Amino acid sequence: MSGALLVAGTTSDAGKSMVVAGLCRLLAHKGVRVAPFKAQNMSNNSAVTVEGGEIGRAQALQARAAGLPPSVRFNPVLLKPGSDRSSQLVLRGQVVDTVRAADYHTHRRRLAAVVADELRSLRDEFDVVIVEGAGSPAEINLRATDIANMGLARAAGLPVVVVGDIDRGGLLAHFFGTVAVLEPADQRLICGFVVNKFRGDPALLAPGLEQLHELTGRPTYGVIPYSDELWLDTEDSVSVVAGRTVGRPHPPRGREWLRIGAIRLPRISNSTDLEALACEPGVLVRWVSDPADLADADVVVLPGSKATVRDLAWLHERGLAEAVLDHARRGRPVLGICGGFQMLCARIEDAVESRAGTVSGLGLLDADIAFGETKILRHHETPWHGYEIHHGRLIRAAADDWCGVGLRSGAVYGTHWHGLLDNDELRRGWLTEAASAAGRHGFVVADDIDVRARRDAQLDAMADLLTSHVDVDAVLGLLDGGPPELPTITTGLVP
Repeated sequence: MSGALLVAGTTSDAGKSMVVAGLCRLLAHKGVRVAPFKAQNMSNNSAVTVEGGEIGRAQALQARAAGLPPSVRFNPVLLKPGSDRSSQLVLRGQVVDTVRAADYHTHRRRLAAVVADELRSLRDEFDVVIVEGAGSPAEINLRATDIANMGLARAAGLPVVVVGDIDRGGLLAHFFGTVAVLEPADQRLICGFVVNKFRGDPALLAPGLEQLHELTGRPTYGVIPYSDELWLDTEDSVSVVAGRTVGRPHPPRGREWLRIGAIRLPRISNSTDLEALACEPGVLVRWVSDPADLADADVVVLPGSKATVRDLAWLHERGLAEAVLDHARRGRPVLGICGGFQMLCARIEDAVESRAGTVSGLGLLDADIAFGETKILRHHETPWHGYEIHHGRLIRAAADDWCGVGLRSGAVYGTHWHGLLDNDELRRGWLTEAASAAGRHGFVVADDIDVRARRDAQLDAMADLLTSHVDVDAVLGLLDGGPPELPTITTGLVP
């Protein structure tokens, strides 16, 4: 059986997904057969696998880093929140249930068995398995049902490296506290730390890391500097914030910018669809949540939603529905993706997600949607590449066809496809039409942006950062002998 280690994080969005992807990339470049694994993910950003299943998008990216096609094996349990207290349970790529937080413990034994089976299978097949934790291992209120952090590490004997985002502040306390609140058997698996997103002079941080070593008996394996180039395929919703600009905008090739207002829905899914647009020079993509935010937008995008009808009601409550309609009445471009596409249609029949029955859509596309119990999961490669994840079916369409991937009516476009804008030729054509409809005649579409190549370049950059700033040999050395003998922190908090 191969070696494996678990990369945990002090918080969500600490950088563990990036570290796992970077480790997979650098090992793959060395000819090591490596696979990523995340036992349980909670995310509405997902991807379709080669088996026709559904996994977290971060695991699809990590598979790409390892040179592998995405597989349900890499993320056997996926929870897709539909409300604050319930989630759709996706097991080995397929929806099997809707679970409430209060009764999740009743599923633990079954899910733990699936996780153990998949991890064992990967370790038998690959040289190395790099495991990503979920949230924080210090969530001791959830320890009894944990199958993704210390519960998994204990069951499989995995050494654990904890990553923390120093940009948020308080990181040394996060590192110490993460270890200190754990019971002794869990503490012994925490081998060391990695600092992420550091700005400034590392020499100023060094004394703190030395004291952390003295206090915990654990080294810090490296300090990764902040890089504003690592923004593609952001999985955690905490990074999708109203008012925040997507990516790092580059100056326009022509005389004018094209401003895109992407509506930050409460139950947003696959927010990463907007990232391809943000790769384009002169395209400014900003998340918005108020009607006033759309006043200077040239283009409005309604992204995917895990709860289409509920988020449509939210649009009306916020006054955003009328703002989108007004934008379209003026002939300006509107794009709806998956759930956003469904909102643009005339009528939605939903007896599945919201169970609201027949609901009026925004009516910008002459088409009707009906939700089915079975989720549609499709992966497309020709002539365009993309994937579909939705319960809604198009049951009537009188609007014009849009490139064989959706519908259009004037400057209003809709598609069920995720990842569609990654197609460079299609994206350039749509941006040209959108800029013209918006009156941005000075905007020039670049002809040299390759989104897939950008994604691979980011994976290479992740690997390079680890190679340059982390003692990778020490981290990978944990694979050979498992967790070393480490001291227990006694605080009086844990028996």
